[in-house]
Amino acid sequence: MAAETPSPEVINLMGDVAELMLAELDDLVAEMDAAEIELSPAAGSDAAVLADTSASNRANAARVLSMLARRALRASIDSTLAVLARREAKPAPIDIPPEALDVARTIARRGLELDVLFQSYRRGQNVAWSRYMKHATRLVPSGPLLLELLEESSQRLFAYVDTVLGCVVIAAQREREEVLGGAIARRAETIRLILDGAAIDAGRAGERLGYDLRQRHTALVLWTPPHGDVQGALESAAAVLARAAGTRPPLTLSVGPSTLWAWLGSSSEPAVDALSDAIEQAQNHIRVAVGPTRPGITGFRRSHQAALSIQSLLAGHPGGARVALFRDLEVTALAAQNTDRAAEFVAATLGPLAEDTPAAARLRDTLRVFLDEAENAPRAATRLHTHRNTVLQRVARATELLGYQPGERRLAMELALELAHQLGPRVLMSAPQGA
Repeated sequence: MAAETPSPEVINLMGDVAELMLAELDDLVAEMDAAEIELSPAAGSDAAVLADTSASNRANAARVLSMLARRALRASIDSTLAVLARREAKPAPIDIPPEALDVARTIARRGLELDVLFQSYRRGQNVAWSRYMKHATRLVPSGPLLLELLEESSQRLFAYVDTVLGCVVIAAQREREEVLGGAIARRAETIRLILDGAAIDAGRAGERLGYDLRQRHTALVLWTPPHGDVQGALESAAAVLARAAGTRPPLTLSVGPSTLWAWLGSSSEPAVDALSDAIEQAQNHIRVAVGPTRPGITGFRRSHQAALSIQSLLAGHPGGARVALFRDLEVTALAAQNTDRAAEFVAATLGPLAEDTPAAARLRDTLRVFLDEAENAPRAATRLHTHRNTVLQRVARATELLGYQPGERRLAMELALELAHQLGPRVLMSAPQGA
């Protein structure tokens, strides 16, 4: 067992390892995310759960590593500093990151089993600890000092996880108790039955929801980057969009602190083209995926599934449009179902234009708009807010880099450009060194 009071040398080494891991935090979080998605594919396919899980992983990893790094003492240790080191070595109270509580609420509202939380935390812990041990064994040769470092570090890391996990489970249980009570529970249960394709009478279900399921439905998924509970802002945005589309007030269901499902009911085709302007009235971090308008209870479900597919497509690329219509992105969503294959297709089709650099992005964007405008340079220039000659120069440069005329493979070219535009770094090649 590690000494009750670790030596100053061990405290410093814990800080060294923690700082190495903080420097590669993005890679660590990605590895934790992947391990947890493998555990629960259903949760991983839900963009909101995935985003909240990743935010929680990042917050927890940064918090515990920063705690370890702050305890490190870098100065030479005389008798006074040794005393300070021992005082500094005492565990500090653990502060629970708000992102960890957010994902607990999301899981509870989604109706997922709380065991997902337990298993996810343990998987994330194993990933972090495995990486920690690799760094520690590179810094310290095998022997008593390494053993003391690993024992002391494991106690602190596992104590942090146990404390946070206990608080997170309590939060999830409380959230579930709230969701399971009253009108919200009845609404959530009815909507989930419909979305699961259960045999349910449309009239009776509509009465429970206070929403006519026999009309036409346009599903929305509204979301923001995970940064706290913004349900009030999302509800307000859904109401604004319903008014702009000329429909009745929306039916809504909160499915996490930063995600809202909504349905716009109408007797005719809603004015979805008005939504792009209307979203400007909402908080500027809110985005929305819009499903196709479909009739009846089956349309209620299918429009929602389509909106979810668009959210999944766009959630990892925050620089995209705030309103995304399924009708505009259906083909792109189909092509992007396998991101690795999509990235291969983009690289093979665009060549040097697939590089993730500002210069390549300008050429891609110009070429995409130019082809969309039937190779009409003046119209493309108007959309791009630039001069016609600039458009022609960029198209010429893009053609030179491609090695062939874009029109020769027009369908593949337009699809590759759209994938790059919508998915960004997920399908682009890393910039060359020095670019």
